[in-house]
Amino acid sequence: MTATLAATAILNTQVASAARDYISVVGSSTVYPFATVVAERFGKSTNFKTPKIESTGSGGGLKLFCQGVGVTHPDITNASRRIKSSEVQLCADNGVKDITEVLIGYDGIVIGNSKKSAQMEITRKDLFLALAKRIPNPDGSETLINNPHKLWSDVNPALPATKIEVLGPPPTSGTRDAFAELAMEGGCKKFGWIANIKKESKAEKKLGNKKAAKELKNKYKGICHTVREDGPYIEAGENDNLIVQKLNANPNALGIFGFSFLDQNADQIQGSKVDGQDPTFETIADGSYPVSRPLYFYVKKAHVGTIPGMAEYLKEFTSEKAFGEEGYLTEKGMIPLSDEERTRVRTDATSLNNLQL
Repeated sequence: MTATLAATAILNTQVASAARDYISVVGSSTVYPFATVVAERFGKSTNFKTPKIESTGSGGGLKLFCQGVGVTHPDITNASRRIKSSEVQLCADNGVKDITEVLIGYDGIVIGNSKKSAQMEITRKDLFLALAKRIPNPDGSETLINNPHKLWSDVNPALPATKIEVLGPPPTSGTRDAFAELAMEGGCKKFGWIANIKKESKAEKKLGNKKAAKELKNKYKGICHTVREDGPYIEAGENDNLIVQKLNANPNALGIFGFSFLDQNADQIQGSKVDGQDPTFETIADGSYPVSRPLYFYVKKAHVGTIPGMAEYLKEFTSEKAFGEEGYLTEKGMIPLSDEERTRVRTDATSLNNLQL
């Protein structure tokens, strides 16, 4: 008996005894509103129960998803970043060996503020120098110092002389991961000597020096991705709506959240220009807005055919009426995939093709 058949047999036994008759979905707070809309429509238009969607953050969702096979574990997890190889290994260690990846669309990460204030115009380098724990020594040496910046004008004289206060997601959030990679690292690698560390890592990897390559890679990420903990960056939880409320209460603060939340709260908040680009549907779709990322969900194949409605839920989510160019998810602020990408994703989802990293 194969591992998949064995897992399915165990699950069938559990379903018979525990009888979970609805789909359990966990994961990203960014994907949550999209998944909720699909779940509600699915519940109303089919004979299946409405799936239960929980917002746990991308990292938290993948951790729950990878704990095992069976009705006590989630069937699907949403993610606002791609699954990591370490998470695939965690899944495998716990018997979750067959996973289908579904890319659903794109999202921009917005650095926004209240409409009571002027729009910020900022660069990724500004964001790195404002929020990194350690920054390059201004004396020009290839050394780092603890981040001393208190005001935006300390970072860049062209920015306002207001206190650096950025409300953002916690480390378990895919938005936090994507912000670190796209915004922080995007600014960090403007410093040539830091960018060279990554080049050196790749060179060592090519030479087969895995240990040296890993050490250099960790050094590079440690500089570029580590957010300061002395006050300017304020963890605001996984609830993006709460960030909107706090921005209205403090017009000098900035917040980090997905484009869909800007789209839904455009009467109250505005997105900052990043590297000269406004966060809009068009700039995210064409890739000119620099802080944008793909959105996914991951399916536990062993649960399909056992938990009622899973194949049908996948079909609904990847239908043209849902994630198509004029689908109901685009009305909620999701940036659609190209025609070619949607065709490929739909095939992968309906065929339950295995994840390829």
